[in-house]
Amino acid sequence: MISGGGTGGHIYPAIAIAHAWAELYPESEILFVGAEGKMEMQKVPEAGYAIEGLPVAGLQRRFTLQNLSFPFKLWDSINKAKKLIKRFKPHAVVGVGGYASGPLLYVAQQQGVPTLIQEQNSFAGLTNKLLAKQARAFCVAYEGMDKFFPADRIHFTGNPVRKDILDLASKKESAMHHFGLKADRKVILVLGGSLGARTINNAVVASMKHFEAQGYQVLWQTGKFYIEEMTGKLAEEGLAHVHALEFIREMDLAYAAADLVISRAGALSVSELSLVGKPVIFIPSPNVAEDHQTKNALACVQQDAAILLRDEEAVDGLAGKVDELMADPNGMECLGKNIRKLGKPNAAREIVKKLEALIR
Repeated sequence: MISGGGTGGHIYPAIAIAHAWAELYPESEILFVGAEGKMEMQKVPEAGYAIEGLPVAGLQRRFTLQNLSFPFKLWDSINKAKKLIKRFKPHAVVGVGGYASGPLLYVAQQQGVPTLIQEQNSFAGLTNKLLAKQARAFCVAYEGMDKFFPADRIHFTGNPVRKDILDLASKKESAMHHFGLKADRKVILVLGGSLGARTINNAVVASMKHFEAQGYQVLWQTGKFYIEEMTGKLAEEGLAHVHALEFIREMDLAYAAADLVISRAGALSVSELSLVGKPVIFIPSPNVAEDHQTKNALACVQQDAAILLRDEEAVDGLAGKVDELMADPNGMECLGKNIRKLGKPNAAREIVKKLEALIR
């Protein structure tokens, strides 16, 4: 059983683990457990796996009426988790973080089922910290995680990511054609996550005339909440080389086309970009628990593997930062080489090995 979700940063590593396990053991049964109403309830079936939903919800950091229902939803989720484990009889349970992994791993641990926690971030999430005492193994992507987990059970595997981003050099020409990009202009790829990032979008709006004047072209994932507003602003300016898209499905082609990437610093994004090996400007979201994204970005910056631009500085500072990098080809090459050193292309297979050991 694999549990967790809420965001793509939890869901896609979980699916990658399932794929890696299924490749080795195609006769296995794999059951996902998510939170009702969250995006895993759609994304996991699309990937070909069964999923059950728990009624669990998060605890808000301020007092709300929603918090009054939290104990009841948690109790219902624990009871449903007991029934699922009794019915499915898993040999092991994997938790990737997110609301649903709490009740399921708690019940599994109480019943003696081996549990493995996959922590994507450089700062462990609350659910994973609460489950740490009885988990048998921790697969992590950053050094120094013994601050949160017992050192003798930590395995430095990296974060599992999609396989199609491992060979990008051969895709450059088809990528440029796919997105309608010009071969004589440098490509800036802008990513704010599948939902979008207000600050990054506003920074692109503030910079896009400058980017076009400088001879750049922009491939811009706005996110579904912002696409209408951003395409409207783009139409007002009449720019030919700024391409706004709600969501980019062909991420391997987008990465192949890019000369420079501007991105939030979610754990999955950092792990993917480490394999892509392109220069990156990280603009961490300030609105995530424990300021995870800034910590993720700093882990790269400390290795001279990325540039950090603070959220509050992004709108005014993005154009200058891009110009500074584009004027320094050697610096861009150095950033790309250094971030590639942080990549773990075999993460999913390494996690499967740990699971095999637990089950044996």
